[in-house]
Amino acid sequence: MSLISPINCPYYLVSRLTLAITSALKRRLSEDGLSQVKPAYLWALMSLWLKDGLKITDIARAAGLDTSTMTGLLDRMERDGLVTRTADAADRRTLRIFLTDEGKRLREPLISATTQVLDNFFGTVPEDELELTKKTLVGVLGSAHTEGA
Repeated sequence: MSLISPINCPYYLVSRLTLAITSALKRRLSEDGLSQVKPAYLWALMSLWLKDGLKITDIARAAGLDTSTMTGLLDRMERDGLVTRTADAADRRTLRIFLTDEGKRLREPLISATTQVLDNFFGTVPEDELELTKKTLVGVLGSAHTEGA
């Protein structure tokens, strides 16, 4: 693989796309009056919308982050009134993360804003190509994790 030109470098392309989508999402959240929600919060929120009361390690794993990084993110989410931490009834050393009423209320507006931003980026990509791209990225992520990347 030739990495001389940025257009030939998958890292460059994925990084640029990530930055562009994140920027557009920040702008959209601000326009929608949701600026207290940072794009980095979305993966934790999505995990909790699926199953509230997860352990920090479970949320970190789902988001592909280290537990220490997730702890800092949850600190900010708690400060912003989106989650609370509660000691596990069976093991007081373990914390469980629960959505606040505000965290629950934001589900639909955040999903709507995120979907619209993603549609702006990927809406012209044929469905079969988008599915292949997602499958490829999942495969790359999976192989990178098994090799310790």
